[in-house]
Parts: sequence; C-alpha cells; structure tokens
Amino acid sequence: MPKRIVILSGNVGAGKTTLADKLVQRFDVTRLKTREFLKKRGARIPQERGALQAFGERLDKRTKGAWVCEDLLEAVKPLTEDAVVVLDSVRMRGQVDSIRRAYGQRVVHVHLDATIDVLRDRYSHRKPDDIRELPSYDAVQVNRTEKKVHTLRQIADVVIQTDRCTEQDVLIRVASHIGLFGRDHLRLVDVLVGGQYGSEGKGQVAAYLAPEYDLLIRGGGPNAGHKVWEEPRPYAFHQLPSGTRRCEAQLMIAAGAVINVKTLLKEIADCQVDPERLFIDPQAMIITEADIKQEKDLVARIGSTGQGVGAATARRILRGAGGKQVLLAKDFKELRPFIRPGREVLEDTFHKLRRVLLEGTQGTGLSLYHGYYPHVTSRDTTVAGSLAEAGISPNRVKKVIMVCRTYPIRVQDGNRGTSGPMSQELDWKEIARRSGYAETDLRGAEMTTTTHKQRRVAEFDWNLLRTAATLNAPTDIALTFVDYISCDNTQAMRFEQLTPETIQFIEEVERVASAPVTLVSTGFNLRSVIDRRMW
Repeated sequence: MPKRIVILSGNVGAGKTTLADKLVQRFDVTRLKTREFLKKRGARIPQERGALQAFGERLDKRTKGAWVCEDLLEAVKPLTEDAVVVLDSVRMRGQVDSIRRAYGQRVVHVHLDATIDVLRDRYSHRKPDDIRELPSYDAVQVNRTEKKVHTLRQIADVVIQTDRCTEQDVLIRVASHIGLFGRDHLRLVDVLVGGQYGSEGKGQVAAYLAPEYDLLIRGGGPNAGHKVWEEPRPYAFHQLPSGTRRCEAQLMIAAGAVINVKTLLKEIADCQVDPERLFIDPQAMIITEADIKQEKDLVARIGSTGQGVGAATARRILRGAGGKQVLLAKDFKELRPFIRPGREVLEDTFHKLRRVLLEGTQGTGLSLYHGYYPHVTSRDTTVAGSLAEAGISPNRVKKVIMVCRTYPIRVQDGNRGTSGPMSQELDWKEIARRSGYAETDLRGAEMTTTTHKQRRVAEFDWNLLRTAATLNAPTDIALTFVDYISCDNTQAMRFEQLTPETIQFIEEVERVASAPVTLVSTGFNLRSVIDRRMW
C-alpha cells in the first residue's frame, strides 16, 4: 500500500493537470488519471469531454462513487510501500469518501479553485489534448457534477486559490503539505575541508569515503586539483567530485563553483558521466580566456595558479559593471543537459534521507578572509564558505572532516617564497632524512596537481591547526602523509602498528584540534588508510 494518496479536485481549468505534471517532474511520484479509468471501463465511449462526463455520472450513480476507489486499488498494487500517488482527479463526495475509507490517514485531499472569469480564460487557451473539448467553458458547466465540484472545497484538507498563486507557488504549497521536502532537522551532510594550504590529500580521502554517500558535491574551481589513486595512473579532478570514479553516487557542481567549460567537459567524457547522474547549478560561474589572461600578474606576484577563478569571481561580484559580461552555466548549450537547480537536487536528496558529502577545495590557510592576505585564494575555504557555495544550511551538517598533512606545503614559483609565508620552512632533503625516502622521489611526488610546480615544505604548524580547528569545528581529523614521519608507516595496517613517534604526533594533533584523528593515510593508495571511525 502506498504511503501517501494525494487526490486532486477542482473545476476544469483550476490547475489540476498542471500541478500533477509538476509533481511528476519535480518529485518521484506516481500519477494516475480517472480519465484513464473511464477509458478502460468504457472502451466504446467517444473520447470527448461531454461523453466522458456523462459516462462518469452513470458510474457514480450506480456505485455511489466507489468505482474510482476500485480502479485505484487495482492500479496501485504493483507499487512499493514508500510510493506517493497523485490521483487526477475526483469530482464528487462519494469518490472522496470511498478512497478515505480504503486508505484512511494516508489520503491528502487537495482542492484547487479560481474565479469563474479565470476558469473561462484558461479554458479558452487550453492546448489540444487526447480528448475532444467542448466549445466553451459554459458548455462544460452544463454537466451537473461539474457544477458541484466547487463544493468539494468544504471537505478538502488543502484548498488553494490558483488565480492568486504562480504555478510554482501551488507546487511548493502542495509538496509541503504532503511532506515531499523532508525534515529540516535531519543531519545528512558531511563536509570535508583542508586544514592547511591545500594539497593535504583531500581528493584521496574524499574518494575513500565516497561509496558511503548518495550525493557528492564539489564547489570551488579548476585552480584546485584533487589527485586520486588509480591503476595504471592517478587521475586528477579539477571540477568533478573526487569520488566520481569510485562509486555510482549522483554528482553536483554547486552554485558557488567556478567552471572552466573545457576542463569540465573533458572530465565528464573521461569519467563517462551522463545527465542522469551529474547536476550543474545554473548559476555556477564560467571562466573566460580573458579571465585567465588577467591573472598573469597574480601568478608572478603571489604564486597564483592563474586559472582565471579570481577574475571570473570578481566579474560575478561586479554584476556586469564596466560592460564585463557575466556568463553562467545556464548560458552554455554544452552544459544544458546537466543543468538543474542545486536547491531542487538537495531537497530531493534530503526527502529520500540520502547522505551527502560536500568536498571543499584548497585549505583553511588560503581562505580569502582568514588566510595570510594577499597570499590567499579567491574564496572562503572554510566549512561555512563551502556550505554557502552549495546552498546547504549548517543545521544539515553531521560530520566535519578536516584533512591535514604531517608536513604542510605551499606552491613554489620562480621567486621562492612569494606564494606566501609558512612557519619554519624546511627543504626536501631534510624530509628525506627524517622519512627514509629518497629526496628525488619526494621531489617527483611533490609537484602541484594544477600547475606542475615544485612544492615548498615546512614543519607542522600547530598554531595553524588550532586556527583551522577554531574556524571549522571539525568532528574528525584525517591525517595524511604519515609516511613522511617514517616510511615504515607504509606497512602499518592498524593504528598500533604505526611508529611510536607517529602515535605521539597523532595524540598531540587530537589535543590541539579538540577532535579525534579517525582517518590516517599511510601512503598514496586507497587501501593505505587506517580507519578508526565509529560512524
């Protein structure tokens, strides 16, 4: 038995068909039509409104309206218990009463109404349907049942004047009444952010966690490359969520994202993602070649990746000032098959009680507002900033996973140090001495994903950890690159198999961050994760 039966009533032209259409398009509901019931019962009846009205009246008189419930009971037999059924429509009280007797509290009766002048006007503009219409609205009203349909508002659970609402207003009101938007207090979202200057290994952690979620969301822009281990070679994600190739979850690019169309289309092709799986918010910003050229100075001055993200974001903020055109995702025909408002995607996901992983980019130390300005990125990289980009309320968040590496890095460039300060900078020779790795191997591995520049490295910054913990309030820490403490850690399969120095380091991280280290990455491999979570 379906969990909800929504029965619609209202005069011809009140908006029942429009509402049913939108419920089907927007939500996972099953639509049934009493017109189809009539056709099945009276195969020889002419497919003309007047004839169907008369036939329906004869059935109502003989069964006291119970025929609609009989056909409804038969039609819903194949449906699952979590199905929502919309019946378009009922025309007299006997039909409503028989359905209520059969389904009790599962029934929601929605009555739509409008003034007679509006109904006449709507009828005169009706599009051709699969039945022949009568010549005028007054001819429709000759039918005795149709004349009395408006009285059903007295017994309806919901009454809506559609001439005082937009079609979208009617949809929202009805969907709210029947519980299609879920429960706002349920915490179904986990957020993953970087705790340092980016390159903490967020992509690898996100890919490891991805199979546990139903929707993966990515914000930010192509200036952040998240590399994920694969055979025979790693894959770098710049626009799609890092778990795209690890699971079948749905994917979303948030409204606050900045898109390089060429880069995104390549990733879509590489990962064989279709429009049924990927949703791009229509208001995501598009990068132009002019944006990339404009950032050449930033590349030399502060070590920017020069991908045009900041310039595009500035154009968006200026809203077309100075004649600079603002291009959004909805403006590109190549992206249109994937366009869908993120709000709708999230509402559907929450209604179905499905889990969401929001993947942040860069790191807290690069936040436009909280980082070492001007050596920052063009967005707020904290949990709050990531949620704002995606359009998710903080009240939805269950877990915050902050990713930190044992030795933080910043990008290198032609003038060493101009990408921003780091506390107690080291060199790769020293990391090689401490870890046991060859310096050449470290240098080869530590090239930036997006710009392929050598990274700088420094001692672990405890002050930065505390700052990041204050800004993000993590529930969990994912600690990466523990093999840089000692390459012996690559052999550890359990926490107690880590070196004593590493265990002491982890315990200190937990004290400073006031959060447990529940994920420990011992190497660049999806199997090289010690998972200490209890969730």
